[in-house]
Amino acid sequence: MIKFVLADLKRFRLGSAVIVLLIALAVALGTTITLQERAFRLGSARAAEKFDLIVGAPGSATQLVLSSVFLQPAALPLMPGDTLIALSEDPRVAWAAPIGFGDFVSGYPVIGTTTTLVGNTKTGFAEGRAFAAEGEAVIGSAVDLSLGDSLIPSHGRVAEGGHAHAGIAYRVTGRLEPTGTPWDRAILVPIQAVWHVHGLGGHASHDDHDHDGHGQDGHGHATDGHDHDALAAASVDHDHDHDHDHDHDHDHDHDAEEHEAHKAHGEASFDPDAPLDESWAAGEPPGLPAILVKPNSIADAYRLRQEYRATGDTLAVFPAEILTGLYAMLGDAKRVLVAVAIGAQVLVAAALLLVTVMQVGQRRRQIGALRAFGAPRGAVFGIVWLEMALLFGTGILCGFGLGYVAADALSRSFALARGFPLPVAFTRADLWSLALLALAAGLLSALPAWLAYRQPPVSALRD
Repeated sequence: MIKFVLADLKRFRLGSAVIVLLIALAVALGTTITLQERAFRLGSARAAEKFDLIVGAPGSATQLVLSSVFLQPAALPLMPGDTLIALSEDPRVAWAAPIGFGDFVSGYPVIGTTTTLVGNTKTGFAEGRAFAAEGEAVIGSAVDLSLGDSLIPSHGRVAEGGHAHAGIAYRVTGRLEPTGTPWDRAILVPIQAVWHVHGLGGHASHDDHDHDGHGQDGHGHATDGHDHDALAAASVDHDHDHDHDHDHDHDHDHDAEEHEAHKAHGEASFDPDAPLDESWAAGEPPGLPAILVKPNSIADAYRLRQEYRATGDTLAVFPAEILTGLYAMLGDAKRVLVAVAIGAQVLVAAALLLVTVMQVGQRRRQIGALRAFGAPRGAVFGIVWLEMALLFGTGILCGFGLGYVAADALSRSFALARGFPLPVAFTRADLWSLALLALAAGLLSALPAWLAYRQPPVSALRD
């Protein structure tokens, strides 16, 4: 029977290949959606697992997490710098580390932070050491740079209109081990360097905090639009608080004047050989976009979140809580896409059933000959059923394989763009899906087999 079926499939190999391809594409669509959605959940959860609590200024909690954990550029508001001191001295906090955004080097984000974060969230150094001076930098495992390289940061991406910081350069002193997070594509520098580069400056003279008529209020908020963007996010529109109705030439002149003032007042305080000073007195730290906090216990984490989200100056969030909300939205989108995929599979199955039923009708003489040569009805049923089951089964297996390849390719592309991997893998639930599809294929294959089973041999040969 098997040899007969294989010979028959070989005879109609073109039609068989088309049937397998249609089934494979329909199954691959649903498989890709399922695997990709699961990979995103796992990848994003792993990327955020080291960040227990994030404190920032009031605003979008989702954007705070996306910018702090996944390093997505955005203009975040600033919170009072004294919040860092309060958290660092809080007995409920194991450690607290500031992060500052705004600069880029060859498309890699430059993140200002402290040795506290490097020592407590990273897996170690692949080579070199941590930064120990204001002009030193540590690179993530995926940054295409080498130890000893000199890095000139730009405010915003140069390709999008950002400008390089004249006279500012960092020297790479270490490369971190891979972490599987977006921070693998980050360049870490001392937070004091970021402050000084942008004219803010912890221990610098407070007279330097004001330029062009802008400064800081008594709570440490940066009120200058340019400094706000420089620390808060990678935004190339660093004069967005000025009049947008000026013509293009006037804007260009204004940007040039602001850039010169920025150089004169901010970058002059940057000293690449200055030793690190990560202790601050009240009123010294400028405004900050975010602080990463490691509570001593789960109970402390909830108390800190409640305390720092109850004030008018700060917002405290659990990254996992925000991701759960995003997953809910993603789940709704997945249900829609899965419904579309199932609809496509049903349409393909219906079309293939129609084709196979017509094929059985066209092969009535072959079936009649088999019966005339003594083949029992059960054998005819088995031949037709096995032939169709092989086509459906091959298409389903190919669809699962094709779906995996597509999901893996999408995940690799995402990892290159966003900096963290999305693990693609089958689970036990996928085996149940495969079993259900195989059962459905077996039932569908029984319809043309049943038609062949009922066909009388005499009438088939007479036709």
